[in-house]
Amino acid sequence: MSTAPKPIYDPLIDQFTDSLWLSDGLSKNTIESYRRDLVQLDVWLTATMSASLATLDSTDLQAYLAKRILIDHASPKTTARLTSTLKRFYQHLRREKMLEVDPTTALDSPKLPRSLPKSLSEANVEALLAAPDVNTPLGMRDRAMLETLYAAGLRVTELVSLPLAQLSLSEQVLRVMGKGNKERLVPLGEVAADWLMRYINGARNEILAGRTSHDVFITVRGETMSRQMFWNIIKRYALKADIRTTISPHVLRHAFATHLINHGADLRVVQLLLGHSDITTTQIYTHVARERLKAIHATHHPRG
Repeated sequence: MSTAPKPIYDPLIDQFTDSLWLSDGLSKNTIESYRRDLVQLDVWLTATMSASLATLDSTDLQAYLAKRILIDHASPKTTARLTSTLKRFYQHLRREKMLEVDPTTALDSPKLPRSLPKSLSEANVEALLAAPDVNTPLGMRDRAMLETLYAAGLRVTELVSLPLAQLSLSEQVLRVMGKGNKERLVPLGEVAADWLMRYINGARNEILAGRTSHDVFITVRGETMSRQMFWNIIKRYALKADIRTTISPHVLRHAFATHLINHGADLRVVQLLLGHSDITTTQIYTHVARERLKAIHATHHPRG
């Protein structure tokens, strides 16, 4: 049985993504996002014109962006990410002296609206955390995962890949390796630490059934859990808890930050806990707090 030949993409794509990994230590998911954007551009080039990535000019790139927006209906967020990919790629080629002129200097990223992150009420979070059946090993694992995600505000990749060695239950703290291989210490709190202790000392051993693993959270086969698998788990418990808003692991991370701000946490502290390298990324939560204050004023003030 013959198989279709594997597509061959411009080798500059691999050279670029390899340099990202070596110089910046970006995550696998981030590098894959860069690769996907450039492969799509390369495919378009092959189908529409006899040009290579290194021979495109600014007019060609503008035409490609117009195609993505007008024909593919790419969102402003997707277009901004694509523009960032192109700028970084062609800056790399310029540094490596593969180009004399950077064709992206005239490209402008679309202005993105300051949208509020989706979150959950504290009551919804409590209902979600209580949804797993902790009388079963997998239910206990899921409860410990949800408690850890909410208590520490982790990214889903940080949660599913958390090693036992980076967990200190006696100190109630996690050592997390975040984006760009930047390490941060995150407090767990007594409740989450207690659920983790119960899971590790009981249910985890039952799930492993004599196998070994360095990961805190493991599948029924004793393997590392995927991001998609945990996404499905959290959606299943949201349905069970009758939570009707759209939910994902990232929504629970937003809830962590929102509830901290609502209870008076300093923005710089929230920045450190979330692992944001730039305070401007965290500042979106000041809008969340402002909206809450408006709602309180409208409800309780006689002129609200």
